[in-house]
Amino acid sequence: MTNMTKQIYSFSEGNMTMRDLLGGKGANLAEMTHLGLPVPPGFTITTAACHEYQQTGKLSDALLAELNQALMALSQQTEKRFGGTSHPLLVSVRSGAAISMPGMMDTILNIGLNDETVAALAAFTHNERFALDSYRRLLAMFGNVVYGIDEAAFDQVLTTVKTQNGYHSDLSLTVNDLQSIITAFKQLYLESGRGAFPQDPSDQLLAAINAVFESWHNHRAQVYRRQNNISESLGTAVNVQEMVFGNAGADSGTGVAFTRNPATGEPALFGEYLLNAQGEDVVAGIRTPQPVAVLQEDMPALYEQLVETAAVLETHYHDMQDLEFTIEKGQMFLLQARSGKRTPTAAVKIAVDQVAEGLISKETALLRVKPESVSEMLHPEFDTADLARQTPLTKGLPASPGAATGQVYFSAAAAKQAAENGQKVVLMRQDTSPEDIEGMIVSQAIVTSRGGMTSHAAVVARGMGATGVVGTHDLVVDAPNQCARVNQQEIHEGDWVSVDGTSGALMLGQIKTTPAAVKGELSTLLNWAKDIADMGVYTNADTPSDFQRALDFDADGIGLTRTEHMFFKPERLLQMRRLILATDAADRKDPLSKLLTMQQADFYELYQLAQTKEVTIRLLDPPLHEFLPHDEKEIQLVATQIGVSPDELRDRVAALKELNPMLGHRGDRLAVTFPDIYEMQVQAIMTAVLRHRKQGLEVQPHIMIPLTDSRAEMAWVRALVEGQIQRMQPETGAKVSYTIGTMMEMPRACVTADQVARESDFFSFGTNDLTQLTFGYSRDDVGAFLPEYLRQGILPADPFQTIDTQGVGELMKMAVNKGRQTKPDLPIGVCGEVGGDPASIAFFEEIGVTYVSCSPFRVPVARLAAARAKLNKVRTQTGDHGG
Repeated sequence: MTNMTKQIYSFSEGNMTMRDLLGGKGANLAEMTHLGLPVPPGFTITTAACHEYQQTGKLSDALLAELNQALMALSQQTEKRFGGTSHPLLVSVRSGAAISMPGMMDTILNIGLNDETVAALAAFTHNERFALDSYRRLLAMFGNVVYGIDEAAFDQVLTTVKTQNGYHSDLSLTVNDLQSIITAFKQLYLESGRGAFPQDPSDQLLAAINAVFESWHNHRAQVYRRQNNISESLGTAVNVQEMVFGNAGADSGTGVAFTRNPATGEPALFGEYLLNAQGEDVVAGIRTPQPVAVLQEDMPALYEQLVETAAVLETHYHDMQDLEFTIEKGQMFLLQARSGKRTPTAAVKIAVDQVAEGLISKETALLRVKPESVSEMLHPEFDTADLARQTPLTKGLPASPGAATGQVYFSAAAAKQAAENGQKVVLMRQDTSPEDIEGMIVSQAIVTSRGGMTSHAAVVARGMGATGVVGTHDLVVDAPNQCARVNQQEIHEGDWVSVDGTSGALMLGQIKTTPAAVKGELSTLLNWAKDIADMGVYTNADTPSDFQRALDFDADGIGLTRTEHMFFKPERLLQMRRLILATDAADRKDPLSKLLTMQQADFYELYQLAQTKEVTIRLLDPPLHEFLPHDEKEIQLVATQIGVSPDELRDRVAALKELNPMLGHRGDRLAVTFPDIYEMQVQAIMTAVLRHRKQGLEVQPHIMIPLTDSRAEMAWVRALVEGQIQRMQPETGAKVSYTIGTMMEMPRACVTADQVARESDFFSFGTNDLTQLTFGYSRDDVGAFLPEYLRQGILPADPFQTIDTQGVGELMKMAVNKGRQTKPDLPIGVCGEVGGDPASIAFFEEIGVTYVSCSPFRVPVARLAAARAKLNKVRTQTGDHGG
């Protein structure tokens, strides 16, 4: 059956709203064409054609017919003929998915050249060297992309010729050199077993289109999509465009420019260019280009045109743009415009600056910055004093800011293996290619000896938020021998180095770091987020230092204090062990008294830091066995400490052992069997509250009961807690106001939440245990099978890191709805691991969660995620999907 759907659009037929069909590159080329910008003509084969190709494995007859028509139209428009021997039309074939994936899929330039048309191009341009240079580039790119010939084989031919003649640059290659290189390249085809290079331009074009469609499923593209959560179902479009030549002489060139600095966000044109080169020379980092500002001296009129074009595009798209341009014989052409990859720091600065400039709204600014990128901004920085004592080994270009220390590896495979072994890795290469993506993803920093600020290494480092230094010319990387040299200094695999992505310095050894702080534009952005979000952002904190860090990040208070974490210091652990090993209430009195004194001080300090902010304290939760000695050496030590024989201690430990302790004697079950433990903790809380009252600070304690699974259980434990509170209430003056809530972590509690809410002043979901009990997975043992479940697609994500909306999420939704049937204003929080996960926070906004609580360093992430969740919810409700 013939497919009558249109599958090819000329650039004049598309526009920026057609990204899903034309891909980002095709949609933007069409949009720039409509804007009247100098875009070489061409056409886009749609993503729908890609989907059809992936199903059938071939280009349909209908598509081939459309392709012939599109080529004829392009020939008429350019007054050149594809395969012609007088005015040959040459084209580029480039991929272009709806979401930018720099360098991950394939591109082939100069298609249409063969032994006849190369002579025609030489005669037409009066430049034989240029024509031959273009032909050798086609042979190398086509051979690598279509025939799978190793790129290194072509590079070796080039290197041999340059070495034999003492050349330092490809520009030194003569006509005779290029002819011999072309002959050698053709021989590589024959040796590959795939046959000779196809001389028919139509065969070249079809093979190139097939190769681009095939590249959607290449390994590096799959890795990149997994890393960036890009759907496998999108597919790629193919853009076929008239070639313009930056390698046509000294008045030609190629470059990449950003409308703002992608590393810092500074509002000035930023980029690089090379004279007498094609685009791959810049992106691959094979030659180190000039800063684009130098173009103002070389070609002032073209520089002004580039500045004006950048301003037009940024204003039109309301975002920082990444431009690819080519200069052919003094005339500028635009080959691409897309939203530019940027560092997290730059993303925040650009968003805040563009609000001040009136280009975007605060809401759009918040939607522009990914919450996870905020986390990357809060990585430690090099300690200023320690850094000042260092002597840089060498310096390169500061491609991506940050401070990173790690062990050096010289290949992507070695870096990946080291990272899997738990090492911090710095990937060091001559230059990177898309094939290095797996090693780049796991690296703390990426260092290259070649390339500029717009090279592949620089762009990918910025996009991933990794520290990056490129163009470190003193650095010679000898990857086969797993070493590098800077002058006389050797660096071997596994050596520690420190990389300063802000200054471009590379230093030997490890440098101390200091915690980062929220400041400048990030502070502004997070304040906007706080104003917009409905959801509060609290922290999980068990110590004053943790809480202070969260307060530095503007946490709304403490959503979870895990009191069991306060008992693991040696002197406290001893008293806990005495308490647990006691045989009756009388024996528990002395250790309880000592623990009471310690807990009073703990809670007093937290309340002192909080001032008027809320602090929610969870009473003791874990299985008792966690505090007991586990091996013979420890049993001997503890027996001596508490004054019993090792045999007595072994018997007592054995008696307390449980087959499944996570489902055993823990949480509020301790309150029922050992009520004096909970009474001690409540007494400590109230003592701290009353002490603060005497000093003029009114504190309302919020007490959380863990592991509740029924109204009756909650009522029993609440009565125990309230009894202790009442015994400590002041005889005169105002009574202390308090709340007692439950940690919702039992499926039964969720199902009966309307009943549990009658005894509870708030709910707080403990998603770790709720996930364990819903799936029947032990969080401690899940590593044995979870990775395979993720690889096989049985689970879409780790349910302990991102909420399982269909199972665990449905229980939460039920609990929220039932709880608020009983108490419409019931506060409901989330304090499990997923409380700082942006995807989970979007779900929590949807079901009406009041607040999330997360680790201190996740507070800014959660704050931004909460604001974005609110904005996206409003946009969904109103049907506003604008940017």
